[in-house]
Amino acid sequence: MTRQISSLWFYQPSDLLSKVEHCIDIACEHVAFERPKYVFFRADDVAVPGNRFARLLELFTTYEAPLSLAVVPAWLTRLRWQHIKELDKKIPSILCWHQHGWRHINHEINEKKQEFGSVRPTSLVREDLVRGRSRLEDLMGEAFYPVFTPPWNRCSLDTLVLLKELGYHAVSRHLGSRPLPPDGLPDFPVNVDLHTRKETNPAEGWERLFAELGKAIYSGFCGIMIHHQRMNNMSFNFIEMLLQIFLRRKDVLLMHLKDLAENVSVK
Repeated sequence: MTRQISSLWFYQPSDLLSKVEHCIDIACEHVAFERPKYVFFRADDVAVPGNRFARLLELFTTYEAPLSLAVVPAWLTRLRWQHIKELDKKIPSILCWHQHGWRHINHEINEKKQEFGSVRPTSLVREDLVRGRSRLEDLMGEAFYPVFTPPWNRCSLDTLVLLKELGYHAVSRHLGSRPLPPDGLPDFPVNVDLHTRKETNPAEGWERLFAELGKAIYSGFCGIMIHHQRMNNMSFNFIEMLLQIFLRRKDVLLMHLKDLAENVSVK
């Protein structure tokens, strides 16, 4: 599956490394010393193995950096999972495989795209949630972890309530998503978008990306969203640069969604 690559990944600013380091340094300096700075990477639209996906896994396993992978259940087959597992042999504990909807299709007509929006009856929402989770548990076994990332980072309140009732440990959407989840279902949002960007001017894209990254780290919680289908060499190199910088810092904790759900409380 090939999708449009954002404009900024065809233009590299001069002194990119120093600019990224400066952005992260400034943000970290303004966070209270005793307050941890959590960072997690979430790769969406996972299920189909390919060269870009293999390169992404290789990158994170080489650096032994945690990665959360949102798997579309209907896209995953037993053969595809066997291929993916061949890529997942190095350090499987650093990878968190979780659920990304059911079929990743839009059911909305007048609203923004949603697979689990309010237009759908609760019975059908429940059916798709259960069907998707059962498929992933059957194919992936213990590798699956019950966190839910809704396609397009949107879902209804009924969906959130059902997720809690069905025993999911957390949800992961975009920062500021509404409605709020019920008590007992933490939401670990992404707030930095690397690849589904809309800027046509690459310089503007970099300016906004730096602003997102700085603001996210300053908040103490940075969730970075990846779409490997939209990546090229420059975007792979940028993620490697981020990993190198974060791993050098003692004041940054790299985690995945399982780590966060089991060890970090959110308000």
